[in-house]
Amino acid sequence: MAAQALASAAHAEGGYATAFPFFGAERRGAPVLAFTRIDDKRIYRKTQVYEPDFVVVLDEGLLETVNVVEGLKDGGAVVVNSVRSPEEIDVGIDAKLATVDATSVALEVLKRPATNSSILGALSKATGIVSIESIEKGIMQVFGDRLGEKVGERNAKAARIAYDRTVVGESHGSRVLKASNKWLPDVRELPMGVAGISLDTDAGAVGPGSFLENKTGSWKVFHPEYDGEKCTMCNFCWFYCPEGCIYRKEDRMEFDMDYCKGCGICANECPAEAIKMVR
Repeated sequence: MAAQALASAAHAEGGYATAFPFFGAERRGAPVLAFTRIDDKRIYRKTQVYEPDFVVVLDEGLLETVNVVEGLKDGGAVVVNSVRSPEEIDVGIDAKLATVDATSVALEVLKRPATNSSILGALSKATGIVSIESIEKGIMQVFGDRLGEKVGERNAKAARIAYDRTVVGESHGSRVLKASNKWLPDVRELPMGVAGISLDTDAGAVGPGSFLENKTGSWKVFHPEYDGEKCTMCNFCWFYCPEGCIYRKEDRMEFDMDYCKGCGICANECPAEAIKMVR
């Protein structure tokens, strides 16, 4: 929706634009891609964008797992959702970089960590490719038409606040960029019916996938904070955890933060209120 709102904003300024997402069977919070092309003439190219002018990173955790600047053109810019200053972020290359705490803006205005509207305000501030007024119009058209006028207004407000809070600077890259691990095995390499076959891995018997490589705990915005003094060892948290991230260790429970996605079900189900979700 952010990519589409940006395209709508560019169109409002008299340009041409296309936008589309790219993802497979991911769930909310998983890494996905979206692309926007903007031009002053009609656009016929329909492929993914392999050499972007600008890269927008909605989750700072991706910087550790994905080479976000792959293909970025010389003189391009990166916008990152982060509490850190641009100079504190190393994306592996020297580049213009802007940061904004889009998650906090979203929590303040939208009451949920949906950062796709607030990050558009940062993009406008950092690049000037479209004005913040056009961004607000694009958000109203895309978010407002789909989710209602009041929702559109709140998202437009989030974009404006993020615009005002965005810090523009530079990143001087020094770390080595590694190729990201792919989701293996490829479906074409799997025999029919493999979904019903358990595979022996270092983590035990599992189906096909790559959760060992992709620690999905980086998806979370909130994490459980456990109070062992209040815990009655009822095991409700263990029973209800949809990710199997909670374990009983003698007289206390332990949480595997590498895979906990911060859903909050454990805290909701705990009768002793021994678990609370914190930012």
